[in-house]
Amino acid sequence: MSQSPVTPTARPRRPQLNLTVRERRLLSPSMVRVVMGIDEPERYADVVPPEKYVKLVFLDPAGEHPSPAPGQNPDYWELKESLPGDRQPVTRHFTIRRYVPERDELWMDFVLHGDEGFAGPWAARAEPGDRIIALGPGGKWAPSAEAAWTLVAADDAAIPAALAVVEALPASARGEVVLEVGSPRDVLAVTAPAGMAVRWVFRQDAAPGDTRALVRAVQEAGWPAAPEGVQVFAHGERESMKALRDELLGRRGLAREQVSLSGYWAQGRTEDVFQAEKKQPVGQIL
Repeated sequence: MSQSPVTPTARPRRPQLNLTVRERRLLSPSMVRVVMGIDEPERYADVVPPEKYVKLVFLDPAGEHPSPAPGQNPDYWELKESLPGDRQPVTRHFTIRRYVPERDELWMDFVLHGDEGFAGPWAARAEPGDRIIALGPGGKWAPSAEAAWTLVAADDAAIPAALAVVEALPASARGEVVLEVGSPRDVLAVTAPAGMAVRWVFRQDAAPGDTRALVRAVQEAGWPAAPEGVQVFAHGERESMKALRDELLGRRGLAREQVSLSGYWAQGRTEDVFQAEKKQPVGQIL
């Protein structure tokens, strides 16, 4: 007797959040913060992990970054189902640096890359009153308050998530925070438990042919003698994360459940190519 084919379960749709820009703050020459109010706060369902993220929606695939008009926000899911491929809205994953419930407010920090891409140029020009659509939030990893030693490592793209994780650690936490940026001009203020040593490393100091300052800094960290009780949050450029996979799971002997390791971008790849490669061997981290 033949069996009927199993119909795949549709993934639940993330709620659509309609956001209005309240403020733009330049944090460094390479990073800007956009503070946004949530227009319908009842749509926002917070998640526990400090590494919260949303998908920002850019309505014009040609890159003009139009802002939805007040009271006229389109329904993202209707657009996705009705528009042809070349007119589909573009989405980009971004970390929520902070959710401020008493103000129904989201802070999001963006790395500035000139006029390339969607999110960076939008953030660089965002003005109070501008509007944008987001989907979410989501979140996966939360640090354990019981860990004996914690390593948090990130490059520019993942620094907002890394700092959110550091701020969620208990006051008793011990370990290291390693952050990679281009130069000392890009260093940000960090609030961390007293037992978490914060170290900045700079790509401008790399020797010719060595572009992985973050990997080298993690290798040189003050690791405990044994892997028990260690937890690691390491997010950043894909090839650097692959190198850290070998360092963490191989040389340091950590188990996969002790490590949150994620590629946020890939050198030499556009965002769309990077996302497509996540399903291929070249895009696999763990």
